[in-house]
Amino acid sequence: MPETPSSPVLRCASGTQYRLQRGRATAVVTELAAALREYTVDGVLLTETFGDHQIPPGASGITLAPWANRVEDGTWTLNGSVQQLDITEVSRNNASHGLLRNASYSCLEQSGTRVVLEATVFPQHGYPFLVRHRVAYELEETGALRVTQTLLNDADAAAPVVLGAHPYLRLGELPAGDLTVTVRADSWLETDERLIPRAQRPVSGGTDLRAGVVLADLDTDTAYTGLERDEAGVARTVLSGSDGRSVTLWQDRACGYVHIYATGGFDGRAKALAVEPMTGPANAFNSGDGLHWVQPGEEFSMSWGIEASW
Repeated sequence: MPETPSSPVLRCASGTQYRLQRGRATAVVTELAAALREYTVDGVLLTETFGDHQIPPGASGITLAPWANRVEDGTWTLNGSVQQLDITEVSRNNASHGLLRNASYSCLEQSGTRVVLEATVFPQHGYPFLVRHRVAYELEETGALRVTQTLLNDADAAAPVVLGAHPYLRLGELPAGDLTVTVRADSWLETDERLIPRAQRPVSGGTDLRAGVVLADLDTDTAYTGLERDEAGVARTVLSGSDGRSVTLWQDRACGYVHIYATGGFDGRAKALAVEPMTGPANAFNSGDGLHWVQPGEEFSMSWGIEASW
């Protein structure tokens, strides 16, 4: 059972559970990886979830720092010196999903509608910087979920950072054949067999999701950029149902990329859809694409969220 401010703490495999509720919306956030375990509106599950005795399967809902996605061979160069990160995606010899996937986050603030969690990355081989990753989850008056991720640099040198998150969207129990994914993006990143980007291409054919694609027909692990944005700089990825309902993941101007991962291998689901807002793509530590250097004593933030429509 998720924790409420007045309930006893139940220690799950993913640590303490923080339950938020506002009107018709609820969200559950975990101590482990500051992950979004669950988000519902009117009792309809809008993200994939997992059990008390599981850690997030398929990186479900976790936040990503100080890099998102992959670093090729776990190596990059800092001031002429090669840095070697631990290889965490052994099958492709990459360092994947940052340094906090298995970390406990401390609670800085908690109320019925908001929780703020933070974890420290200490200087280590491959990443010699002292930084903090702060994640704020909040249910707004409309029931929409807003997430703000911030990297704070406590080191004495500029630190490289790419922030991201790994939520999976769903629309209750609607099957994949009744769901359509729409990604309004002009470009996609072509990758090699290790999923390392090698070129940016205009969308066409099977990579063009602007008009919507049935989820059951989609099998992809692809980053998109050149996102269509509104006047406020917000880009949206929409999962819509044949019954007229939809769930949208929005991301702010700091998030220049969205990674779309449609898989049949998620925890018993016939097809699951990860929509990953990212400030930079895979291998940004080497390509420099979307890479931010945060100066000592300064911070860098991105915001994203999920909202329902019916």
